Amino acid sequence: MQHDAHHAHDTRQGHHATHGDGGSGWAMAARATLHCLTGCAIGEILGMVVGTALGWGNVQTMVLAIVLAFLFGYALTLRSVLSSGVGLRAAVRVALAADTVSIAVMELIDNGVIALWPGAMDAHLSDAMFWTVLALALATAFVVTTPVNKWMIGRGKGHAVVHRHHG
Repeated sequence: MQHDAHHAHDTRQGHHATHGDGGSGWAMAARATLHCLTGCAIGEILGMVVGTALGWGNVQTMVLAIVLAFLFGYALTLRSVLSSGVGLRAAVRVALAADTVSIAVMELIDNGVIALWPGAMDAHLSDAMFWTVLALALATAFVVTTPVNKWMIGRGKGHAVVHRHHG
């Protein structure tokens, strides 16, 4: 509880919670973004594989991939928060608070890159272009989402909510 009181004080004062060293705000943001990226990548790839296997078009496949990206992103956070002893209802609230903005930004950037990349929407899972553009899209999403997560964490939002349940 000492940590929560200290964090609340930092937030009211407008200071970034850096927990000792000046670089840990960025380090925490990068870890939160990588965590988000993992769930998004799992969900997106699974969605694309399922959509392709079912013979769906690009729009239906992309919608499934985005829905699964959110589900897997939330699931990874839920697993982490539940393991710290928080009840399911509270853990769901924490996951929603921690990940919604991060996943939304990541999905917007990631899918935007794929949609705008010439030929990417028509590439198949067996094409090198599919995997190259997906990797570039996810990397771009990571670069754009990390400062968003740092800003949110510095204000006690996003993954700062998860961090309060560990430690």
